[in-house]
Amino acid sequence: MDRHETTLQGGRAEQLHADSVTRRDFLKKSSAGSVAPALTTEIAQNQASPDSDRPNVILIISDQFRWDCLGANGLNPLNLTPNLDAMANQGVNFASAITNQPVCAPSRACLFTSLYTTRHGVWRNGIALPAQLLTLATVFRQAGYTANYIGKWHLGLPGVPGAVALKYRGGFSDFWEGCNELELTSHPYEGLIWDGDGRPIQFKNQYRVDFLTDRVIRFLREKKTTPFFLVISYLEPHFQNDCACFVAPTGYADRYRNSFVPADLKFFPGGWASQLPDYYGCIARVDENVGKLRSELTTLSLSDTTVLAFVSDHGCHFRTRNAEYKRSGHEASIHIPMVMAGPGFNRALSINELVSQIDVAPTLLDACHIATPPSFQGRSLMPLLERKTDGWANEVFIQISESMTGRALRTPEWAYVVVQLDGKSQASSAQYEEYQLYNLLSDPHELLNLAGRRETREISVVLRERLRKKMLDAGDEMAEIKPKPLYP
Repeated sequence: MDRHETTLQGGRAEQLHADSVTRRDFLKKSSAGSVAPALTTEIAQNQASPDSDRPNVILIISDQFRWDCLGANGLNPLNLTPNLDAMANQGVNFASAITNQPVCAPSRACLFTSLYTTRHGVWRNGIALPAQLLTLATVFRQAGYTANYIGKWHLGLPGVPGAVALKYRGGFSDFWEGCNELELTSHPYEGLIWDGDGRPIQFKNQYRVDFLTDRVIRFLREKKTTPFFLVISYLEPHFQNDCACFVAPTGYADRYRNSFVPADLKFFPGGWASQLPDYYGCIARVDENVGKLRSELTTLSLSDTTVLAFVSDHGCHFRTRNAEYKRSGHEASIHIPMVMAGPGFNRALSINELVSQIDVAPTLLDACHIATPPSFQGRSLMPLLERKTDGWANEVFIQISESMTGRALRTPEWAYVVVQLDGKSQASSAQYEEYQLYNLLSDPHELLNLAGRRETREISVVLRERLRKKMLDAGDEMAEIKPKPLYP
């Protein structure tokens, strides 16, 4: 038994939601899942093109990856991400990318549907992605691509952490090797995923990220159909649920003990003092696997014909801002890494305009010359690469759940958050009150909450109305936002 198994078996199970099960309970009861009937989709928006030069698309999702750990963003000196940095230097680094919902399942639903939470309905963990929704995978398949998936899904039926029936795979109807909640079906060095027919695939004595990358390489070497769309969804650096701890590969945490601490963490109590070394080790291993994938694409002569994108679902504040790791309107929670390279993106650019997860799907479709469905709420980022910024609404709307019922607006200068004061978590509210206001230019680490101060009264009025407009555009009902009571 290695260090990781000892740590994990001695850990404390963390309850995710009322219908969750622990990994060990699940494995005792696990059986092969059945395949549901074929997914019913909307009428095709795009017809298959005879153009054989359309690029392949690979989207890598890393879970709970802080934006400032990406070396290309210039804030962490530990050189954790040399491969992602090389990808950013070759392609495009979207330095101001923001999640639309800082918790796992809702953010992934935003990513795949290009809809805000109000529209796609997955407002908290434990809600399946509605099978009738048009998704990025569906649109790619309508355009003649295959849609393939490897890794964590987290959008299947609640209480079913393992195999995902075809109906609940969001249009990924071709190659499938994954599971609904990888954190409940595996540990960092052993566990299970399932193939498209519901047959289990076991790994043991191999780090989880490495195992998933090996399955990706196997897919790339054996695939016969092009063009393809492939999602790789890593769990790391997300904490291991049954010990509420981060688990780096053997020996990696030792590299980062007593090292750099981000300024937004060091002023607050939380878990960062003990957890950062393992967290950094997880980040480093994810990056190494990105490098391994890029090398394999070169070996297979696919690097010049494949768009490669990297994104996270949300960040991590190590319990400094609430009782857990995300689910807040702070930069550590909402600001995410986003890098794209390959055909159409190899421009050596860093884009500072604010962008969000709902913009990823329109961007990848645009890069492949596929029309964006009118139901999508996001915008293609391709015009920004040409520096066509006229009319770009440089702000992002964020919805917050589970820790609170909240709404937020992120602008280049301000982070503005409103909440329902009774503390209940629900899809939306008819009434909110101003909760947080940070000036990100003078206070980038968000140490001083300016909500309710007399000197910010005028900007609060402006932000309140801009947020109300965003809420209505996103599909929220008209809601009242009460000003925070003033104090001197």
